Amino acid sequence: MELVAYAGWERCARLKNSELELVCPLDIGPRVIRLARPGGPNLMQELAADRGQRGGERWRLYGGHRLWHAPEHPVRTYELDNEPVAVSFERGVLRLAQRVEPKTRLAKTLEIEVHPREAQVRVLHRIRNEGLFAVELAPWAATVMAVQGRAILPQEPAAAHPEALLPARPLVLWPYTDLSDPRWTLGARFLELTQDPARREPQKIGALNKQGWLAAVHGGTVFVKTFRAFPDAPHTDYGSNCELFTNGDFIEVETLGPLARLEPGAEVCHSEHWHLFDAAVGRGDAALTRELLPLVREAQRRDAAWQR
Repeated sequence: MELVAYAGWERCARLKNSELELVCPLDIGPRVIRLARPGGPNLMQELAADRGQRGGERWRLYGGHRLWHAPEHPVRTYELDNEPVAVSFERGVLRLAQRVEPKTRLAKTLEIEVHPREAQVRVLHRIRNEGLFAVELAPWAATVMAVQGRAILPQEPAAAHPEALLPARPLVLWPYTDLSDPRWTLGARFLELTQDPARREPQKIGALNKQGWLAAVHGGTVFVKTFRAFPDAPHTDYGSNCELFTNGDFIEVETLGPLARLEPGAEVCHSEHWHLFDAAVGRGDAALTRELLPLVREAQRRDAAWQR
């Protein structure tokens, strides 16, 4: 780890290996604001108006990767993260701890570790209840990706009727979701959402994703996010453990842990692995099956190898 200035923040932690680098501002958060190949363009979106900002009583999106708790609520979800975080770095793990949120009495922590050699990052999200009463929530990890990319959500494996009689693909729509919007590509094996700066109206979808991965494509770089699915556990948002969102400024790939009841002093954790690949990935089921799925399998192989 090294301390650097970045995007108007003088105090940032940078983690890197030969394959990738990430940057976390220390005067706000906890957040990751940059993920890139060394010296390359940021795959995460930075909101220009929020660069270098800190303090104050106005909520800011900032961009990058953040930890929230679901279900979304206009007060509890949008607690401010404008103040400095507590920082430690031990045995290769960067720990960023937010002060206790004054309204919810919840404390958020990110623990981030970069693989010694691979383009791989492990991110552990922790939420602890420091209040006097139990709180029901789901940890919610949202990654704000740069413009003009697209996000890919896998569908569950197809099966024929009448052998397959039970539902397998729960999809969740928001009141503003419009599946006729051309930014959606609804395939038999994958759902794709494309970011278009010319279209300001938001789009969102949720799903119970048993495959344990999401992807985002930006030019010739592929971002794969893997996580453990708990399909039999209760989840918020009508059972969603993954969500995609876009508007005119960015596109988000989000995962959610199971719904948990946190007693005072209790903690919930949610883990993700991030992977970068240099590859051209086309659109549509055939191209994604041929070009994206091998990258996902490689990401899953890396996950298993690192855990050993």
